Order: sequence, then C-alpha cells, then structure tokens
Amino acid sequence: MRQPPSHANSRQVDVTHEKSPINPPGNFPKMQPQYRNYAQQVPQRSPHAPNQRRGGIGPMMSSGPHPSAPLSQAQMAQQQAAQAHANDLAKRRSRKPTDKNMPDGVEDSIVDPEGVQRYKDLRDVERLLDATTTRKRLDASENANRSHAKLSRTLRIWISNTVEDQVWQGNGLNVDAFDFTPNMDASYRVKIEGRLLDGEDNEEVEGDRADGQHSAAESGGTDNMEQDEPSATKPKALPANEIKHRFSHFFRALSVDFDRSRFRNGAEQNVEWKKPEPSSKGQAPANLPAAADFDELTFKRNGDENTNITINLHRHDLPERYQLSPELAEVVDMSEATQQEAVMALWEYIRCWGLQEDEEKRNFRCDELLKRVVRRGDVGYIPMLNEYVTQHLRPLPPIGLPYTIRVDEDFHKDPQPTVYDVQVSVDDPLRAELQPLINNTQYATMLKDVTSLDEQLAKLVQMIVVSKAKHSFFTSLSESPATFVRNWLSSQKRDLEIIMGEASRGGGEAAYGDEWRKGGASGVWATQNARESVNVLLSRQR
Repeated sequence: MRQPPSHANSRQVDVTHEKSPINPPGNFPKMQPQYRNYAQQVPQRSPHAPNQRRGGIGPMMSSGPHPSAPLSQAQMAQQQAAQAHANDLAKRRSRKPTDKNMPDGVEDSIVDPEGVQRYKDLRDVERLLDATTTRKRLDASENANRSHAKLSRTLRIWISNTVEDQVWQGNGLNVDAFDFTPNMDASYRVKIEGRLLDGEDNEEVEGDRADGQHSAAESGGTDNMEQDEPSATKPKALPANEIKHRFSHFFRALSVDFDRSRFRNGAEQNVEWKKPEPSSKGQAPANLPAAADFDELTFKRNGDENTNITINLHRHDLPERYQLSPELAEVVDMSEATQQEAVMALWEYIRCWGLQEDEEKRNFRCDELLKRVVRRGDVGYIPMLNEYVTQHLRPLPPIGLPYTIRVDEDFHKDPQPTVYDVQVSVDDPLRAELQPLINNTQYATMLKDVTSLDEQLAKLVQMIVVSKAKHSFFTSLSESPATFVRNWLSSQKRDLEIIMGEASRGGGEAAYGDEWRKGGASGVWATQNARESVNVLLSRQR
C-alpha cells in the first residue's frame, strides 16, 4: 500500500514545482486546462523581526511624555515667588490661634471671677445654637431637594345641567305661524366644574369620610353621589402660600360616555378632551394655553329625555403613578405607587425579612411571595429590582363619575348639582418657602462675619493665656525668688537639652524616664513649657 508523503517531502515538492520551467500546453494538469502556469518566485524570509509589528503608520500616541520646553529665568522666578507666598500663607494659618476656651485657673487672677463662668455659659449656648442651626438647615435642604414630596388634597367636582327649548318650557311652538313644528330642537348643557379645597375643608371631608362617606377615587366614582347645599357650592379661597392649581391641572384627558341604549350610534354623542402638550419643558401653569388651563368644562347636546352618562377622568401625575399587580401589591402592601416608591418598598421588604445573602450582598433569597414577583427562580438580584417592578406596573384606570342628565320640569324647579370628592396630589407648599431660605445670599456674608468674630475671639483668648502665664510667673517669683529662679533655670536647661537632643542618659534628667513616657493632663508633655518648645521646634526652618 502506498504511503502518503511526509510534510518535509511535500515542502520539497512545492519548492520543486515553483522552480520548474514553464510546461508546454500538453503537459498541463487535466483539472485546470484553462490556466497558464506562470513561474512563481521562491518565498523569501522577511527582513523584520518575528515579533515586530508591521504595516500602518504606527501608534498615534508617543511611548513617553513629551519633552517640556525649558522655562525662562523670569518664569522660574515667578514660580518660586508664588511658592514662597503659598508657604507664607500656610505658616500664617498654622500659627493662627483657634482655641476659644478659657484657660483653667484664670478666675483666680482677675477682678470679676463671675465673668469666666458667664463666658463658659455663652460658649455652651453657642454650641447648642450651632448644632440646632446646622441640623435644621440640613433638614430644610433635604425636604426642599426631595423631588417627590406630595400632599394629598381633596378636589371637589360639581356636575350640573341646564335645558333649552324643552316642550314643558312653553316656547317650542309658534302659534302665529302655519308651521306647527318646533322652531328649535330641545337641548341641554352639562357643566363640569372642579375646585381644590383648602385645609379646613379637607378636615371636614376627612370627618365625613370617617362617618361613612367615601371619595370618588376610593369608590370608583359609582356610589358617592350627594346633593350639595347652595351655600357649599363655592369653595373657600386657598392659602396665599400655595400655588393655585386649576381643575385641568390634575387630569390629562376627560371623556364623557353616553348611554348607548338610547342612541343608534352612541359614539356620535361622546365628548373627549385631551391636554395639549406644552411647547417647552417646565412651562409655568400661568403660561399654559386656555385649552389646558380651566376650572370648568361645558358641552351642549340635543335631547329631550333623561340620559345616563359616565364622566371618565384620566389622572395626570408627575411622577406617574401606576396600579400594581396583585403579586407585587401583596408584598409592598400598596395598590398604587410610583415606580420609585414600589422599588423602595420592595427593598424594604427584603431588608426587613433579612433575605439579603451574607456572602454576596447583591443577591437575595426569594420567599413564596417574592417568587411570584421575580419569576426567575429562588434567587434575585438587587441591581435588577427596577426590572422586577416594571413588569408589575399597570396604567391607572380612569375615575368614573356617573351622572344623570335631567330634562324634566320637576327637577329644574329646584335643581341641585351632583358633587364628588376626588383625592389628588399636590406639591408641598413649604418647598417654595424653603428655597429662599436655603439659597439666601446673606447666609454667606453672615458666615464671613461669624468667622471674623471667631478669629478675634481666639486672639483675645490667646492674649488672656499669655497674661495668665505672666501672672503665674511673677507670682511664683515674688513668693520665693531664689527657689523659683533655681527651678526655672533647671527646667529651661532640661527643655533645651531635650529639644537639641543632648539630654544625658539615665537619672532624673534623662528623656527616657517614666515621667517622659507618661501621658495625660498631669504628664510632662501637657505643660505650657512643653507646648511652647514643640511650637518652636516645628516653626524652625529646615
């Protein structure tokens, strides 16, 4: 059996084929009769190194830093002067006294000892005021920067209708004309008006709700239909510090559905309104077009019979609120929430029940309720909480307000509007009041004045400390001059030897004794001489 050629033999055959002369046409292989066999060059070794990069213009970045241009004598002198000025300022700041505490024992050396106690009391009051002011300012800043601070308010909606050219009104026929048909078709006008109640009215509504009544938002707008008294049809004025929101501010769309059983084509009678998109983001309510800023909506239709309608209000919330799925609602104990509120509530549930894993903090274990929320096994991931919540958000259903359009004579003898209370969310009015307090330009000026007074106070305290040291020095000198001078010279000598590093080893003068290792207020390093010596050592030029 014939063996296949080895790799070396194959390479020799290729080289031989490359060096072979041109064959006549009759010697071409049968598989390629249409090509001419040109002589090929022998492959040559590349002149580049094996690992050297070839081709292209090379990397655009240089391998090292660019050489900087040499500085002139003037530039060098300017840099040195700037560095010397910065060092001088740093030394001044380090030498500036900052201690504002009265030294101990100074009350024994002054004429009015009670003044020291009054100063200490004022210092305690200052600390308390500083802590309280800082805490209150931080709280105000946090409340003002909280973008989702909302308050629940009551929006009262009045629905009424008037009629025109009805048969019972007596102006439907013209007796002087031969044509006894009505001059005009019977019609009616329906008015929908909404006003935001103030705080006192909200308290009354909450009290009525506790007695058994419910708002339209809670009951779905089907059972809370009451006849309002004429005196209660006009709400009170809103507080001066609250922005006045009109009826259209709280809804992005409104539609009126008529009873289709009374019309061949009920869609022809429907009424729809949609809020136009603002031309620019952050447009003020006062600058909105008239079609998007109103307190009442009126429409007219033809008809001479009582008709049932349903007014659908589509809420407009910023940020948008959603209806939570039953699985998520059972976990977070909320039926409606914004996306951020739902995510935070889900995280609180995980943290409250200790479901976060100890080794991998990004994971959490799923109980039976969380398994229906996550839908991805027994383990969830905290960075994906937003995705878990998104799949359980549903658009809020519109608020349905049923109303019966009455065109009969008995009702219009003493017509009464139908009133609904709808809970809406408004911005906290305190936020607008806190912004000027936080962004007050006088606060920075006041801080500068306080800092200047603190520096003056620290200098005065430093002068008192120096005077106290002088007083103690001369008092001790007057009591026993010889003993004081001997002890003082010995102390100065010991301090000088310690600073210069020439202290002798062993004995009471050694810097390695127990008294030098001892700390605290009674130690050697807490004395005034030690402090002054250390300051001298640190301020020396090196």
